[in-house]
Amino acid sequence: MTYVRDTDPARRPVTLNTLARMRTAGEPIAMLTCYDSTFAAVCDAVGADVLLVGDSLGNVLQGHDTTLPVTIDEMAYHTGCVARGLRNVEGRAFLIGDMPFGSYQESREQAMRNAVKLLTAGAQMVKLEGGAHMVDTVRFLVERGVPVCAHLGLTPQSVHQLGGYRAQGVTAESAERLKADAALLDDAGASMLVMEMVPARLATEVTAARRFITIGIGAGLDCHGQVLVLHDVLGLFPGRRPRFVRNFMPGADDVQDALGRYIAAVKERSFPGPEHAY
Repeated sequence: MTYVRDTDPARRPVTLNTLARMRTAGEPIAMLTCYDSTFAAVCDAVGADVLLVGDSLGNVLQGHDTTLPVTIDEMAYHTGCVARGLRNVEGRAFLIGDMPFGSYQESREQAMRNAVKLLTAGAQMVKLEGGAHMVDTVRFLVERGVPVCAHLGLTPQSVHQLGGYRAQGVTAESAERLKADAALLDDAGASMLVMEMVPARLATEVTAARRFITIGIGAGLDCHGQVLVLHDVLGLFPGRRPRFVRNFMPGADDVQDALGRYIAAVKERSFPGPEHAY
C-alpha cells in the first residue's frame, strides 16, 4: 500500500513549538488516536497535527471493558509501530504516548523509567491522568526533559473510583476542584492538558486561564484542539455512541476521506457542535 506524500517544503514536522504557535494564532489543533503504522501514515496524510497512542487500545483493539489491563510494554510496542509508520512516510505529526494504569502511580522514579520506554519507542511526549496527586510526578518528569500531557475530567483509569464513564466537573465543587488541579499541573510544567467529558463552560474557563495547550474530547469548542478515538471517527463503536462522538463515515468516499473530514471539521470549528457538549 502506498500513500501520496505532501511535498510542500513548508510542511515541516510538528513540534511543541509548532503547537504553541498554533495556540497563539488561534489555529485549532487536530488530534487522533492511532495504534499502528498503516493508520499512522493515513492520519498523517490527511493532516493530523498530533497522534496519540492511547491506552484506549485496551478497549478498541484488545476487547477489554476498561483500559486498566494495558501494560507499559504494550504501549511501547504500539508507540513504536506508529513512530515507524510516521518515519516511513516522512510524516509531520507530533506523537504522544499514553502511560497506562500502574506504570507511573507508584513513584516518580517508576514514572521516569516508563516514560523513557515510550520516548525511546518514538514518542515526543507522554500523557498521564490525575490532578493534584500527580503534580510532583509531572514536575519530576518535566525537570528531567520529559514533555508531559496531563488529563483531567473523565479519567478512564479511575473508572471504578468515578462510578463509571460519566461527565465530570458538573457540580460547583467538582468544577472548582478541576480548575485547581489544572492550575497545579500548569505550574508543574505540563505542556498540554486533555479535558474529557467536562462542561464546555468549564473547559473554556480553564483554557482562558492557563498557559498550557488544551485538547478537548467532549469538552466544547473552545479548547485549543480536539481529539477523538480513531475508531469512533469511523463509526466503529459497539453499542451506544458516546455523546461527544461524531461518525464521519456517512457520505465519505473511504476511510481516508472520513478522517480528512474530521480534520477539516476541527480546523473549521464545525466540530464539536452543541450536541456533543456537556
